[in-house]
Amino acid sequence: MKAITAAAVQLAPAPGPLSAETVAANGAHAIQLVRECVAATGAQLVVLPESVSTGFTPGVGADELWDLVSELPGPVLDPYTAVASELGVHLVLGTYERGPRRGEVYNSAVVLGPNGMLLGVYRKTHPFGGERADRGGWVTAGEDVLVVETELGRIGVIICFDGDYPELSRITTIRGAEIICRPSALLRSADLWELTNRARAYDNHVFLIGTNATGVDPAGVIYFGNSMIVTPTAHVVARAASHECWISARLDPDTALSSMTPGSSVPQPFDHLADRNMTVIRKHADVLTADAATPFRHA
Repeated sequence: MKAITAAAVQLAPAPGPLSAETVAANGAHAIQLVRECVAATGAQLVVLPESVSTGFTPGVGADELWDLVSELPGPVLDPYTAVASELGVHLVLGTYERGPRRGEVYNSAVVLGPNGMLLGVYRKTHPFGGERADRGGWVTAGEDVLVVETELGRIGVIICFDGDYPELSRITTIRGAEIICRPSALLRSADLWELTNRARAYDNHVFLIGTNATGVDPAGVIYFGNSMIVTPTAHVVARAASHECWISARLDPDTALSSMTPGSSVPQPFDHLADRNMTVIRKHADVLTADAATPFRHA
């Protein structure tokens, strides 16, 4: 990758019940903030939250949500492709995606190129609790990882709860990702948000851009923002508060692992990827794919 300026833009969904009008309003609002962010920071890569076109908890059933979104590419993406092309930036954003059958909805994130071209679509592989279609929710899980080769570098994508699963980010990194973008609408604590962002960056020595929603979604769920940009040594170089805003940082591959901790004179002596004990991993490979569950009771 080359040295770039990256930004996270956190924003709130339009208030009120979800409708075609609120989907359009969400797009217009996001586009305005992206324009302002790029004008202020010169960002070449901008990351928006999860389900930015609707808000995370849609407050409608899967059939109605299917009617309000579209295939990708499709009309729900058009405002975002237009602004990526207008500004000449790479844009990553989350949106629900219409599946092949009515009521089949994916929680997806896309990477758009600076000409507005759709470079890749990632479908959330670990839907969170109540959003899962197999638990009465509205989202069908995806099955694939995404790494996109761009002129900025190799960009991987995970979505929100995906960040709790180290294996996914590890696979994404081994597939070549240098930057992992994590559009989110996190429903837990700011501590867990920071923990998982920093851990996934540090586990894999990648830059991580975590953009979290703020405000209130159509179902009345409240989000805390706190978007952040993390270096490959787990240093948070930019952090947002809880209101609508953007943050930005310079991501420089030449200094990403120059010292063991920020500002230290001690050089970085290890590589979490190259230094894996592959004998142990291969010996116990079956364990990694075995069915398992926590021994503790949960809801």
